[in-house]
Amino acid sequence: MIKEKIGIGFGTWAWGNKFVWGYKPETDDILLKKTFFDAVYGGLDLVDTADSYGTGSLFGQSETLIGNFLEELPKRKLNKITIATKLAPFPWRIGRNGLNNAFQASNKRLRGNMKRVQLHWSTYRYAPWQEEQLLNGLGDLYEKGLIKELGLSNTGPKRLNFLYQKLKERGIKINSIQMQFSLLTKPTLEDEKIKNICIEHNIEYLAYSPLALGILSIPPNKAPKPRTFLRQQLFQNILPKTIELRKTLNNIGEKYSASQAQVALNWVRAHRAKPIVGIRNPLQAKDAISALQWSLTKREKERLDFQRNRCLTYMPQNPFTSP
Repeated sequence: MIKEKIGIGFGTWAWGNKFVWGYKPETDDILLKKTFFDAVYGGLDLVDTADSYGTGSLFGQSETLIGNFLEELPKRKLNKITIATKLAPFPWRIGRNGLNNAFQASNKRLRGNMKRVQLHWSTYRYAPWQEEQLLNGLGDLYEKGLIKELGLSNTGPKRLNFLYQKLKERGIKINSIQMQFSLLTKPTLEDEKIKNICIEHNIEYLAYSPLALGILSIPPNKAPKPRTFLRQQLFQNILPKTIELRKTLNNIGEKYSASQAQVALNWVRAHRAKPIVGIRNPLQAKDAISALQWSLTKREKERLDFQRNRCLTYMPQNPFTSP
């Protein structure tokens, strides 16, 4: 058996997003509160959010909801989880102090409970100078004791090595890197290089979108119609080309009386990455918690690796990911 004791975190992109997830505050907020507490008390130990999570006037809504929920969480429980947000390096956030206002706003929404701050994406492809300045600014906040931990997101191996060394010169550690990683991300050498760097420098590897926006949880004989147009298009394009992969997920799941989602999450864990699974209701939280109770065998992992390598299509990649 694969004995890596890697946990599972949960993501909150959908908490405030109307465009992709069809968020409706009047019906969703009560459900999200129960989802949050079920997840935290069930053992999901990292809460991932971002200042840009929330459509239009709901900018920052995810952080606001989490901040409200945290007010009711006992301190002893809060100390056992990581509240991690991501600050967006928008083009107008420039210079060493470019993220200071964003940090203050996020910290206020999260009621001062922020533990880890991550740069949401790399600006290397369009403004390489901006990334280093913003990260140095976050380093300043770290040195002042305002930030406990720093992380990166959507950063390739070359840039990860460069930024790691830059911060190391200041005595600052990069605690985590967050990348898109699932059975439906295209296998690349870059990904293996990132994992090796993480092992070498003790950086936590976080995998976002581990269920490929829900596609990996769909049974092989089903083709549901999601709530929003964007996900409808995605399902229409990808579901027919992933039937064999989802059959394998289903077959392995039957052995453990587990869902396909649990199998997909444990495949990520078998690759020494911590899945950050998006959840929107208590049933999804319960399912993710159940995945913590078992692991894939080496043979099962290899079966899924094989299906991934022969897959006819993959999820679109984040265009801002650096080399």
